[in-house]
Amino acid sequence: MAFCLERLKRFAHVVVVDSGSTDRTCEIAGQHKAEVILFRWDGKFPKKRNWVLRNHPPSTPWVLFLDADEWIDDAVCNELAATLPATTHNGFWMTYDNWFLGRRLRHGTPNRKLALFRVGSGEYERIDENRWSELDMEIHEHPVLSGSIGSIHARIEHRDDRGLEHWQRRHAAYAAWEANRTRDLRASGASLQSDRQGRKYQLLGKWWLPAVYFLDSYVRRLGFLDGSAGFLHAWYKARYFAQIGRLLKQSGGSK
Repeated sequence: MAFCLERLKRFAHVVVVDSGSTDRTCEIAGQHKAEVILFRWDGKFPKKRNWVLRNHPPSTPWVLFLDADEWIDDAVCNELAATLPATTHNGFWMTYDNWFLGRRLRHGTPNRKLALFRVGSGEYERIDENRWSELDMEIHEHPVLSGSIGSIHARIEHRDDRGLEHWQRRHAAYAAWEANRTRDLRASGASLQSDRQGRKYQLLGKWWLPAVYFLDSYVRRLGFLDGSAGFLHAWYKARYFAQIGRLLKQSGGSK
């Protein structure tokens, strides 16, 4: 986390939301002069980010949500400084370069999140989950914003160095969440706020999705240029989609 905070010196206000950590999170945040807010999730709505937006609204015009293993650089800061003052957009998609098995992946399917938006333009979608996982932060929920959305081209670095076993455990939790979310959407017939999400939940559970994802990421998007790490990342992500499909089939929520 220290390296993440070191790169935020150009930001007007930095807040660390701590949810019961047992490491030096609060101490490190204090060393970098970041405000610390304590959060305890009760298993219901809202989760961490919406809770902060509702109970500790940012004093700045814009908010950028980062995880401790997501690092920005001067290119990101420069683009934000040049773009935000005059923009008519209320939110921006951010693109991430992933590190996997110690290597920075420069190819394959990019990870994108709507992580930057104007304060007061909306919040993360409300999903009344019943502890589908122990994840206390909005991971797959998306902000529902008024107004238009743009893209920031400079990339954030996502550097998770906790190893393959941790990656698999986290994605097992993600898969369970996504299977429950997909099952509930199909049972209720609810509509989604964005076409991007609509396409995603139409595809989850399709028997051919893991193979198509692997070929798209590893071949069409040149993941093979990242060597063995590129292959394994595409392979394990394909297995992740297969796991969602198995969970949906077990619960009767697949199509």
